[in-house]
Amino acid sequence: MTTRIWVLAVLVLAQSVMGAGVCDCPDRECGYAPIGVMGDHTHPAGSAMLSYRYMRMEMNGNRDGTDRLSATDVLADFMVTPLEMSMEMHMLGAMWAPSDRVTLMVMQPYAAIEMDHRNRMGATFTTASSGLGDLKVAALINLFGCCGQHVHLHAGIGVPTGSIDETGDTPMGHVRLPYPMQLGSGTFDLYPGVTYHGKTDSLSWGGQVLGTIRLVENDNDYRLGDRVNATAWGGYRCGRSWTTSLRLNVARWGNIDGADPELAPAMVPTADPDRRGGTRADLGLGAAFATQNGLLAGQRFAVEYSRPLYQDLDGPQLETDEILTLGWQGVW
Repeated sequence: MTTRIWVLAVLVLAQSVMGAGVCDCPDRECGYAPIGVMGDHTHPAGSAMLSYRYMRMEMNGNRDGTDRLSATDVLADFMVTPLEMSMEMHMLGAMWAPSDRVTLMVMQPYAAIEMDHRNRMGATFTTASSGLGDLKVAALINLFGCCGQHVHLHAGIGVPTGSIDETGDTPMGHVRLPYPMQLGSGTFDLYPGVTYHGKTDSLSWGGQVLGTIRLVENDNDYRLGDRVNATAWGGYRCGRSWTTSLRLNVARWGNIDGADPELAPAMVPTADPDRRGGTRADLGLGAAFATQNGLLAGQRFAVEYSRPLYQDLDGPQLETDEILTLGWQGVW
């Protein structure tokens, strides 16, 4: 309830400032955030951007709270334990500004997920899923822009284009895969948020808070947990083209409400809706190269590598080891 009240307050604020003046400086985009940050900037009227990101996340070993668990520890309570998981995501994005005040954004992910398991008999097996994830559409609404400083609101919605019916072969037969192996939420979701960033000739900095609010249960009788993500970054410009960055990201996500009736939570922890929440803090190092001249002028190529500093999981749950993001952004 508190989260929903906060969202209404954000929407009221957005409406109240739609008629307010915005002070523009010549460089109103104020630089870019590290490539792992989505919706970090807006565009002047008529400008457009296309983007592509490749993200790979590696998870290895289980954790309950802040304590690491061995496979033997998990198998004392479950018939099967997850061992490790990898997720690759390809994200296509587009931005277009119909006016100086509003920039529209759309993002479509494609994910490929693999998870290795071991059962009490010592047998190992792998499950996999791949396909489109949930489409995200958002309006970025400028609140303030002047003298290297910029603030904008996010008003986004997620469209359930990702499957929640993925199945796979296991020693128990061909069955519905647990929650982390599904590709979407199965629900229309809200993505409210706010971003601030600023810069000087050689320095850039910023912060962003984004929420994910699940509105209703999906067709499989559950609703993924709400999520809050807060990040802050700083960057240093090396010459005209190179930028390095340091970023701290903190995320908190809730357990699942309801349950998929085809899953057996006593069999494997990934099928238990009460073992999906957690908190994680990551530290990321990044670099970006922006072309200045020629046919590729206006193109940006970037990389960011992140590792967790802290994890507190409602486990047993696989812990995150590392996240790599590569990206391209082109402005026209």
